[in-house]
Amino acid sequence: MNPLDTLGLAHPIIQAPMAGLSTPEMAAAVSNAGALGSIAIGAVDASAARIMIDAVRARTDRPFNVNLFVHAPARVQPEVERRWIDALAPLFAEHGAQPPRSLHEIYRSFAEDDAMLEMLVDARPAVVSFHFGLPDSRKILRLKAAGCLLLASATKLEEALAAKAAGIDAVVAQGFEAGGHRGMFDPDGPDNCLGTMALTRLLVERAGLPVIAAGGIMDGRGVQAAIDLGAVAAQLGTAFIACPESGADAAYRSALFSPAAAHTVMTRVISGRPARCLANRFTAWGQRSERQPPDYPIAYDAGKALNQAAKASGEGGYGAQWAGQGAPLARALPAADLVALLVAEMQEMHHAR
Repeated sequence: MNPLDTLGLAHPIIQAPMAGLSTPEMAAAVSNAGALGSIAIGAVDASAARIMIDAVRARTDRPFNVNLFVHAPARVQPEVERRWIDALAPLFAEHGAQPPRSLHEIYRSFAEDDAMLEMLVDARPAVVSFHFGLPDSRKILRLKAAGCLLLASATKLEEALAAKAAGIDAVVAQGFEAGGHRGMFDPDGPDNCLGTMALTRLLVERAGLPVIAAGGIMDGRGVQAAIDLGAVAAQLGTAFIACPESGADAAYRSALFSPAAAHTVMTRVISGRPARCLANRFTAWGQRSERQPPDYPIAYDAGKALNQAAKASGEGGYGAQWAGQGAPLARALPAADLVALLVAEMQEMHHAR
């Protein structure tokens, strides 16, 4: 059974939740177009998350997805953090700025955020999804009792099987091509680097859960290919970055349509966890540096400060410009128009058979 059928979606397309990019306006536009819009609330507290949910509901009466980070809480390591600040200091100096005196865990994991749980149980979004891991059984049971459909990212079979055992309804097969943070439960463990095609087929055959394919999918042909592999839907993130409703700034949008799109990089330097980003000045520095960043999201505190300092002097090459390997295929269209085009491209595939 495909649990997404209960949502009444017209199209098997999910707009990926991307923190800072997935605005309520974009989520609502995607849902109103018959697909599943998403917002990412992992980087905000419960009160801000409720405002975002209410903002989506003010624009649509259709289902949408609310995404949470379930990472292991960061370890505070003062010496590691001091060395990281010192390593970044010359970059701050290039832009006439001082690095922060200390670094902080800038947001909490859902694993230890009961205020977020209580808000979600009260708000009852149609779909709740998890990245970086799984919440405990108490949180899962309460969300299911509230009527929420639960999704979780997996980068390998073992993670998908853990999701099934935990009572998750469907799994997002995140291929190595995907932009943004790798959803691996243990960022320091081995990464099999499975591509979307191989991972989707593996999970369809072995996970015992409905599978949503994610990573490198940019057009309707890609969506249809995922369905042909046995997925119940495809999740697209990079494809929506250039939409006017996204939160991407001008430097990000410019980089997406530059040669950098053909050279995405998996890096830890921005946030402390592996994430695929457009090649920019920060990723280039990271490839030269031998320093290990602090834990996620403590390292992100430094990365955000550096980006702010660089932007203040007119340099946009230090941002978290997340993008997947399909980035060169990006199209600048309103979100609803992009959904319509994806559907038309899927239908074209059907007619060609």
